[in-house]
Amino acid sequence: MQTQNVFIISDSSGATAQTVAQTALSQFPDIKGEIRRFPFIQTDSILRGILKIALNQHAMIFHTLVNTDLSKMVQSFCKENGLSDFDCVQSPMNMLSQLTGQQPAHVPGLIHDLNQNYFERISAIEFAVENDDGKNPKGLQEADIVLLGVSRTSKTPLSLYLANQNQKVANLPIGPELHLPDEINDIDKDKMFGLLNTPEKLSKIRKQRMISYGMNPDTPYSDPKHIKTELEYAKKLYRKIGCLTINVANKSIEETATIILESLNLNTTEFED
Repeated sequence: MQTQNVFIISDSSGATAQTVAQTALSQFPDIKGEIRRFPFIQTDSILRGILKIALNQHAMIFHTLVNTDLSKMVQSFCKENGLSDFDCVQSPMNMLSQLTGQQPAHVPGLIHDLNQNYFERISAIEFAVENDDGKNPKGLQEADIVLLGVSRTSKTPLSLYLANQNQKVANLPIGPELHLPDEINDIDKDKMFGLLNTPEKLSKIRKQRMISYGMNPDTPYSDPKHIKTELEYAKKLYRKIGCLTINVANKSIEETATIILESLNLNTTEFED
C-alpha cells in the first residue's frame, strides 16, 4: 500500500482542514494517509520549522490560515520546493470578499468565540450526558430529539453528535424485557426516532463489546436469534408510536444525524476551523 504524508497546518484547531484531507484520502483505498496536525500556528518562525519537516517527509499540506502572510508563506515555500498544498480558507474568503465587497477580519479562531451559540451547545451536551440510556425519564419531555433503540444501535454517540448541533437529545434503551417509562406516551412522535440494525451486525458489535470487557462473547446478548426477537419488538413499538425509523446498519453517525435534522427541518451544522 502506498503511503502519503499529510500535514494539517492551522492558526486554529485545524479540524476543517483535517476533514477535507480525510475526505479526499477516503476515495483512495490503496493509499494510507499519515496525517499530522499542527494547530494554533500563529508565528512565522514556528511555521517555517514545520515547513522544513514537511519538505523532509515530502508531505502534502492542507492549511487553514486566516493570516494572509502565513498563508502566502506556505504557498511560496511549497511552490519553491515542489510540494503540494491546498488552501482551505483563503480562497473561500477571497470569493466572499469579491461577491460582497466586504473585507475579512483576518482574526484566527473567530468561529470559536464564546457567544450564545457556544453556551447553548455546551448546555445541549450536558443534557445529552444527563439523559443518556434512559437515566432521566423526565428529561424525555424536555428533549428536542428522543432516540429509541435496542442495545448497541449507536444511541449515545448519535446523541452527542446531535448535541454538538445544539439539539437537546435524550435516548432510551428498549427491548422485550425492558420497562418503558410512562413519559413516553406524552412525547410528540415527530421528535422521536427509532433506530434499527441487522441481527448480524449487532451480533458482531456485541461480541466485540463483551470481549473488550474480558467476558465470554457467546451469550444470549450476542445471539442473532435473540437479537432478531429484540428487533421485531422494536419494529412493532415504532409502528405503534408512528415515529420515523432509521436503519443505521450502513450509515455513519453523520448520515443518521442528517436524516434526523432534515426531518425536523433543522439546518444547524456546526463547523470548526
